[in-house]
Amino acid sequence: MTAFVAAHGGDVGKREISRAFGLDGQDRIALKAMLRELADEGIVNRKRRRLHVPGALPAAVLAEIVERDEDGELIAQPIDWDSETHGEAPKILVKLARSTRIGGRPAGPAPTIGDRVLLRTEEIADAEGEVLHSGRVLKLIEKSKSQVLGIYRKAADGQDGRLVPVDKRNMGRELAIPPDQENGAQDGDLVSAEIMRHHAYGLPTAKVRERLGSVSTEKALSLIALHAHGIPHVFRREALAEAEVARPASMAHREDWRALPLITIDPPDAKDHDDAVHAVADEDPSNEGGYIVTVAIADVAYYVRPGTALDREALVRGNSVYFPDRVVPMLPERISNDLCSLRPLEDRPALAVRMVIGANGRKKSHSFHRIMMRSAAKLAYAQAQAAIEGRTDETTAPLLDEVIRPLYTAYALIKKARDAREPLELDLPERKVLLKANGTVDRIIVPDRLDAHRLIEECMILANVAAAETLEEKRTPLLYRVHDAPSLEKVSALREFLQTLDMKLPKVDVVRPAHFNTILAKFAETEFAPLVNQVILRSQAQAEYAHENYGHFGLHLRRYAHFTSPIRRYADLIVHRALIRALHLGPDGLPENANPEQLAEIAARISAAERRAMTAERETIDRLIAHHLAEQIGAVFKGRIAGVTKVGLFVALDDTGADGFVPAATLGLDYFRFDEARHALIGERTGETHQLGDRVEVRLVEAAPVAGALRFELLSDGHYVAGGGRPPRGRKGRGPAPTRRGPPRPGKRR
Repeated sequence: MTAFVAAHGGDVGKREISRAFGLDGQDRIALKAMLRELADEGIVNRKRRRLHVPGALPAAVLAEIVERDEDGELIAQPIDWDSETHGEAPKILVKLARSTRIGGRPAGPAPTIGDRVLLRTEEIADAEGEVLHSGRVLKLIEKSKSQVLGIYRKAADGQDGRLVPVDKRNMGRELAIPPDQENGAQDGDLVSAEIMRHHAYGLPTAKVRERLGSVSTEKALSLIALHAHGIPHVFRREALAEAEVARPASMAHREDWRALPLITIDPPDAKDHDDAVHAVADEDPSNEGGYIVTVAIADVAYYVRPGTALDREALVRGNSVYFPDRVVPMLPERISNDLCSLRPLEDRPALAVRMVIGANGRKKSHSFHRIMMRSAAKLAYAQAQAAIEGRTDETTAPLLDEVIRPLYTAYALIKKARDAREPLELDLPERKVLLKANGTVDRIIVPDRLDAHRLIEECMILANVAAAETLEEKRTPLLYRVHDAPSLEKVSALREFLQTLDMKLPKVDVVRPAHFNTILAKFAETEFAPLVNQVILRSQAQAEYAHENYGHFGLHLRRYAHFTSPIRRYADLIVHRALIRALHLGPDGLPENANPEQLAEIAARISAAERRAMTAERETIDRLIAHHLAEQIGAVFKGRIAGVTKVGLFVALDDTGADGFVPAATLGLDYFRFDEARHALIGERTGETHQLGDRVEVRLVEAAPVAGALRFELLSDGHYVAGGGRPPRGRKGRGPAPTRRGPPRPGKRR
């Protein structure tokens, strides 16, 4: 049974199993009981009504070619793999396409080591009967690059210079830059270099292709992330040409809603505005106390048609990427910041959803419309919040009674339904880096969460649900935004951890967000709140895009699709096209020949692009803060243990949120054992314990700005567990801690 489920990559349910094994009547009842037992034992996982084997590869997977085997065959490994839960990523034997065309298009050059490919996987058995994997190439996603990003170090006396790569994987692998190949690079410059040749002895030789600037500037630090993760940041000529010749949309296939006072509410530094909102009391006597909420979204589908250069560029990028000093947009500025941006008092095409909300906050009905709108105003979140609190300005004063107040009243209703739904309520403040004019760090803040933020968030969630419901009703293909329930392994690990805090996670057939919320509320006002929030976060699956629906666990919604940000997310553009096709709103909808296999491919690509963007954004902030702290070696900071591994602790500083590492070898004379259930390092002799979430004081020992790495010395003593031995004397103010006894253990950052 498990072999059958795994062979179908998770795309299997009771119907498929019954058909494959010829089951009916009483046999199906027995099958249902068997599947329940397999799920309870963790042998298979459920994604709503679909099944998969934990750790099994999906039918379509994005992978990187990592090596050749003894026979010269290419071997790949999945890029997105939870090694903590499922162990080492499986190796996949790569099979090349039989023909020179893939999906009706030229297959292009054959893949090589370092390339990223989309594979259709299947299980095979070798001579010993062990299960292995093979994958046929569906698409070559990205070629490996021969260029290397690094810091140029000039040599004296005309000798070869050196290129020190910034990628952590290449640290220590310097390249030689001959004097005639330095292309004007100065010592300390961040440069892009091309490897010219490898030598049997000595360093590989490279030549500088481009000087990117000094590493003392933030611009150079964000470029490191762009290069390291292969994020496209220069638009192709064909895409720019299409954008430049684009003209404003006409009224064809549109309703005229320009008299409706929709407004945009965004961050104060937003350059593009892709959503606008409006609310008004419902005059229908059957919906007394209810409201009509309208969400209008920029009509990107009008300008970005399937198969065009703009469409191909958007799919390659997948989403916009946001750094502290720049945005790498999914679409050219002519589209994103001009023709599609819902600027105030300018005509703009949009796709709008009109939702009827009952007095209980639940959506009673909705309808989609393709419109021409004219935004009445653009507001910042703090500006809208100030207005509703009585502090109006020249923009908000005329809008307060007719536009802003009805929105907040409607939000109060929607919040009732949201609270009744009980989505996951994690408290995870997000830091924001503010820069000076020269691109260096000014300060790091945690912006306040206002009702204005929540108002827009809940309106967008309602609109996203409405889009999914409509497309399901019309039986039109779409991309869902899905978030699986936590795996059995992670729930079990969480249960063990909570037992260390004398808290029990209920043993239920189906875990729900409400179960986690009860735990979070229990610890909300205690010193354990940050710890519990972090551990529950780590127990969650990662949200992704999929052409099949298995719900959104975190939001506690049965169906959900991204509809509200087509300027910056390709998934939303697909949903817009699907709505246009399903509701006959124009000729530029989803092509009729769009099939599940194509949507599965798109879902895999844009999910990978989203993870790529998140990693690049996080690494850039780490580099920025490391650069900011590089002149404060020896300074003492307060923070909290944010990660625990076998080889040490990761500490997040209070002031900046920066993460730094404390090697276990510097903790003291004891041998510290990693207790996975407690998320702690515990001294075997003394019982001294350093646990996730502990408040600590650390000294900065080393900062590596280019790598975004900080190393700390722990100044605080740990706490002690019962029966752990005699506590040692404190370390505060005594200088560096002595080296612990015992060899260092292998580990990795979480």
